[in-house]
Amino acid sequence: MARRVRLWFAGAKFHVTSRGIRKSSLFYEDEDYKKYLSYIEETKDRYPFQLHSYCLMTNHTHLQLETYDTPLSIIMKHLNTKYAKYFNQKYDFSGHVFDKRYGAEILDSREYEIDVSKYIHLNPVEARMVTAPEEYPWSSYRAYLYGQSEETSLVNPNPILSYFPEPSQHYYQQYIHSLLTDKFFWKDGKIIKLEGEWFPCGLE
Repeated sequence: MARRVRLWFAGAKFHVTSRGIRKSSLFYEDEDYKKYLSYIEETKDRYPFQLHSYCLMTNHTHLQLETYDTPLSIIMKHLNTKYAKYFNQKYDFSGHVFDKRYGAEILDSREYEIDVSKYIHLNPVEARMVTAPEEYPWSSYRAYLYGQSEETSLVNPNPILSYFPEPSQHYYQQYIHSLLTDKFFWKDGKIIKLEGEWFPCGLE
């Protein structure tokens, strides 16, 4: 059966997941995580796109990205093929490294973009690998809290942070730690919590 053509258009935003074959590990040591990040950078240079959030887990990856003129399929084929060749050569493996095709969901609303960013950054916490998302070294969360550094230069947090009032880093952190029962609404293009310490001065 022929594969269904994936929806893509210039400017499309995606949540992309790639998993190890048969749920096996993609990363065994720090060098492997660093290599995958270096291949993201190389892929961005060759096929420009914006990376808004990411998290590299032991046996899968999450990328939240915005394409420009290059289809997502080309971007992901280049990235995962480069890493698979590195991985097989380093560990003297053969065959597939990634399980089937990558998964991709189009992000078609501001709410979805923000929720996906939260989901990605909380992945290590949900997996009980760390107690707070900033403790995990292989995600973009620290770029959101502390700004870009050499460690986090791959990601552009500004599009997501622009949905929050100033200081946006603080309010993004509050959103990350919000509960499912917390209520939010949009005001002047910013997402605001309905009650509590987020309630902005002068709002009626």
